[in-house]
Amino acid sequence: MTTLPQTTPTRARLGLWARLRHHLSRYWQLWVMVAPAIAFIAVFCYVPMYGVQLAFREYDITKGLTGGEFVGLEYFRQFFRDPMFTRIIGNTLRVSLWTLVMGFIAPIVLALLINQIGSKRTKSAVQTITYMPHFISTVVMVSMINIFLAPGTGLVGRLLGGTNLMGEASAFTGVYWVTEVWQHAGWNCIIYLAALSSVDPALYEAAKLDGAGRLQLIRYVDLPAILPTAGILLILNMGSVLGVGFEKVWLMQNALNITSSEVIATYTYRIGILGSQFSYSTAIGLFNSVVNFIFLVVANGVARRTSNTSLF
Repeated sequence: MTTLPQTTPTRARLGLWARLRHHLSRYWQLWVMVAPAIAFIAVFCYVPMYGVQLAFREYDITKGLTGGEFVGLEYFRQFFRDPMFTRIIGNTLRVSLWTLVMGFIAPIVLALLINQIGSKRTKSAVQTITYMPHFISTVVMVSMINIFLAPGTGLVGRLLGGTNLMGEASAFTGVYWVTEVWQHAGWNCIIYLAALSSVDPALYEAAKLDGAGRLQLIRYVDLPAILPTAGILLILNMGSVLGVGFEKVWLMQNALNITSSEVIATYTYRIGILGSQFSYSTAIGLFNSVVNFIFLVVANGVARRTSNTSLF
């Protein structure tokens, strides 16, 4: 009588804890490496979400986060009825969409131009010069804007005569997105240059043999190479449509341009911190986050159906 050899159970037949132990025994070094990042995200991103319930409660500092009276969606209705609602949403969308569109196009154009430079030394120098403004702090950047646009004395202000662009409400959006693109275009184009560096040189040689010029090389070789990367970055940027940066807007804001510069971030700070309306400001912030999340999901779904490129 012969006995069949015993076989070890497959991973599919193992229990959850057995599979987990098996996984950790093989990849524990990787988990140790990412553990600080996981802890940072958990502590500073997920734990603070506990305070979101303030948007649905009448906050009382003596009773803590959960001791206030539950009011439901009252603060959301208050925000929608606020006379400033339309202006704030309009200003936020105008500033954000201009920055999103131009900040998306400029790095692509810059990367395509830098990629056409033949000399490696010149290409490295141009790339270094273009991304250096990214490291300028927001306070210094706004100070530079005020100096350059100062009427009569600034580099740009002299060309405009007595016009003070920082005091013109209609010029605020333009000043914001132009300086934002100038500061970050060089840094944002690095990822596109990385995508272009992976293009097979044989494609360029084959295209040149077929008589393709520089514009044809860009159109038929470079652009298809960076489109998947551009699609992913566009989806990520859509998640911050209403997330105009607070620091720069707040520093550029003054009594003359406030009708165009009051956005959700500055209004929330003014209401919540300066006005001590913590529940109301939390509701506004939660509304902002939900809208951004919806934009992200919609953009991801559209990209998945049209170009088969998506985050999830």
